[in-house]
Amino acid sequence: MLKSSARILARGRLKALAGAAAIAASLLGPAAAHAEKLTIIVGGMEKQIYLPAALTNALGYFKDEGLEVELINSRAGVEAENELLAGAVQGVVGFYDHTIDLQAKGKFITSVVQFSQAPGEVQMVATKYADQIKSPADFKGHTLGVTGLGSSTDFLTRYLAFKGGLKPGDYSLLPVGAGNTFIAAMKQDQIQSGMTTEPTIGQLVKMGVAKILIDMRTPEKTVAALGGLYPAASFYVQASWLESHPAEAQKLANAFVRTMRFIASHSAAEIAEKMPKDYYVGDKDLYIQGLAEGKAQFTPDGRMPAGGPETVLKVLQAFSKNVQGKAIDLSKTYTTTYVDNAAKTLGN
Repeated sequence: MLKSSARILARGRLKALAGAAAIAASLLGPAAAHAEKLTIIVGGMEKQIYLPAALTNALGYFKDEGLEVELINSRAGVEAENELLAGAVQGVVGFYDHTIDLQAKGKFITSVVQFSQAPGEVQMVATKYADQIKSPADFKGHTLGVTGLGSSTDFLTRYLAFKGGLKPGDYSLLPVGAGNTFIAAMKQDQIQSGMTTEPTIGQLVKMGVAKILIDMRTPEKTVAALGGLYPAASFYVQASWLESHPAEAQKLANAFVRTMRFIASHSAAEIAEKMPKDYYVGDKDLYIQGLAEGKAQFTPDGRMPAGGPETVLKVLQAFSKNVQGKAIDLSKTYTTTYVDNAAKTLGN
């Protein structure tokens, strides 16, 4: 389990929050003590792929459900996953593929709401290497950037390389995070290609630092790259927590489903207006452009896309020694119960 600075900071913050909550409860009496307070960690809150988390908070949907939700940022999905397994948080906004990877290791987490049907990721290539790297087959001998080892960008990069006919030793993977650290790594030639998301994609293209090699921001392009719809960003929890907290899970599902409906019924510009201004990274127009180009990745209702889990399993089985040869029960990796209940409550 990673002992990263992000994890240490998150744990420290969580302890401080718990202490403050206890003091407040003792001062304000029984009602405050029974307030429903939950902590969700997000594998990169500023990334557009995880936009539903911050948007739900901004729209006030958590509060409408009587919840007090603390969103904590993490550098990569794998760090968020570790916090969940350690019991430091109640839920994670991260990629669905972790549910399969962890089941192969004997650990069970469940996707409750599915935010996307496409990864929203793009394999970028540094402009000065664009003539050399024209397909995954050309990754050979190069260093590829991922957010973190064991992250979903790691999984997808390994699969693209596998499809290109390469073996693990033919290329190197370097964890460089996202945003400024990813951009710096590409500028400094630490990586020649790498996988990232908006708004980093738009920044790289605008600066002329990199070009798009493989686009997985829409369902159509994802099917072309991966062979099917690929459920990615989701809200997942430990299976044991879900069994013991069905009421809280339902309230969270209600809030998130409302958000998915909001995204489906509003333009990129309207959605951007609701987001924290620092997420624009100093360029609101570029942020809106990236969101408009990738908005189709989001599910309209929070439901798992048909055939999606099978595609993810196929991708992981192609290269992952953790998953290969393991009997994976996909029915235990996600549930539609809470989304279905939310639809009944909100009206179909």
